[in-house]
Amino acid sequence: MAHPFCHMELGSTDVAKAKTFYTNMFGWAITDVDMGGSMIYSTFKPEDTGPGGGMMMQPVPGAPSAWLPYVAVDDVQAATKKAAGLGAKVHVDVQEVPNLGWFSVISDPTGAALGLWQQKV
Repeated sequence: MAHPFCHMELGSTDVAKAKTFYTNMFGWAITDVDMGGSMIYSTFKPEDTGPGGGMMMQPVPGAPSAWLPYVAVDDVQAATKKAAGLGAKVHVDVQEVPNLGWFSVISDPTGAALGLWQQKV
């Protein structure tokens, strides 16, 4: 598949409870990363196959806990523009994650949320 799912992200209303659940349920090793500005991003990677991901406090005030899948793209700027041209709504325009890459968050014309990710090379 040319553009696989590459990262799964949980925006949680209770990160501590989520970390306990996923550690006990699947045995995930979770590592906290200080992103600065009092933001902690907790990462995980399955031992065998599949994308890893992260979890953080739900960034949308009042929204419930929710998973957001990310798809790998070669050029996040172009992919975000193309998605908008095809009727997607851009919720978060392209932003850099220092030393790692760039992302945007869209929803398709039916309202399903999706992240786009360009890895830094």
